[in-house]
Amino acid sequence: MKKSEALYLTAREASAELSISPATLYAYVSRGLIRSEPSPDSRSHRYRAEDIRGLKERRAPSVEPRGFRSFDPDLPVLDSAISTITEEGAIYRGVNCVDLAEKDSLEHTATLLWDVTGVDPFAADNCPHVSDAMRAIAEATSRAAPIDRAIAVLALATSADPGAFTRAPEGRALVGARILRLLVATMLNSSPSAEPLHLQIARAWAPDHKHAADLIRRALVLLADHELNASTFTVRCAASTGLSLYDAVIAGLAALKGPRHGGAGVLASQLVKTLVDHDPEPVIRERVALGERFAGFGHGVYTRGDPRAMSLLNALARAGAPRKFTKEVPERIAEATGEFVNIDYALAVLVHSLRLAAGSELTLFAMARAVGWIAHASEQLQFGRLIRPRARYVGPAPGRGAASQPP
Repeated sequence: MKKSEALYLTAREASAELSISPATLYAYVSRGLIRSEPSPDSRSHRYRAEDIRGLKERRAPSVEPRGFRSFDPDLPVLDSAISTITEEGAIYRGVNCVDLAEKDSLEHTATLLWDVTGVDPFAADNCPHVSDAMRAIAEATSRAAPIDRAIAVLALATSADPGAFTRAPEGRALVGARILRLLVATMLNSSPSAEPLHLQIARAWAPDHKHAADLIRRALVLLADHELNASTFTVRCAASTGLSLYDAVIAGLAALKGPRHGGAGVLASQLVKTLVDHDPEPVIRERVALGERFAGFGHGVYTRGDPRAMSLLNALARAGAPRKFTKEVPERIAEATGEFVNIDYALAVLVHSLRLAAGSELTLFAMARAVGWIAHASEQLQFGRLIRPRARYVGPAPGRGAASQPP
């Protein structure tokens, strides 16, 4: 092989090296992650080998590194090409979410997670149709919590979308974009728009904060997916029954509301509010002495801190957020408890810094995670199999139940 040829790989070689589909390879090229140029014969393209191998090195390791722990090994495990978790952060189809959040948008992240390149799902003309019934429900629930309002509107959206049950991958991506635009608009109490989602959110929530749009954009990308968490597994179970992507997202929204999942950000905000006018040291010491846990700290996987949280907190610090919250509180709590900061606390600091309404943490989480839900629901529909775990029975032995007891 000539030296010049060794610098490049063909599309087949590059895809094999990364264990990805050609469509995903082209998506990486479109994002500037892999350099490409026409081959000398001009009939095909070749790809820089150093970019391919550099990207491969940043992907999830084949074995868990020291200091990195898994969840309960008895929990269900599903094959997925969408994402995985490493101690460096979540990996979206081979790309670290922290790297992606430096400059990418939620829309671009969606096209990566949905593995689509043949169409632009976020083209200006791909906006959702809002029926009269959907509009009436949105108006009637205008004062309800954003997630509850979104569930109510999405419940009517399947019947308003002729393509809701399409089986074509590109068609599902188009449906996914319509869902995302409808979801964000409903949560903001506005009309669906083709404007970048982070700009819509920033204009509605923090129009006077010059860093709001970029901070929100970063948070959305970091939160877009996190493998098989509770809400995503719920979405996959629901999708496996054959329902529409709209209804699968409804399942995810319901699961996300729990205080041990998406609702943890709201609890972390209560901690931030408590510390606004107080010295962190005595407050933390008292809570530790009482055996209280700190919402927004500790994680089932990240033993040295959540990289997503650190990415967002560093960005907040550069934007002028108080050092007290971006640095001092995480350090004091880690020192006192051994538990490190996670994304829920970082979201709480974001909400405090932008002076957003209470509960905005959960709303922002839902907007972002809908991208991952759509990816997982689409993958599950493509598999075409019903998820049906078995239970390990630990009840009374046959013949010893209540019915067999003497009166």
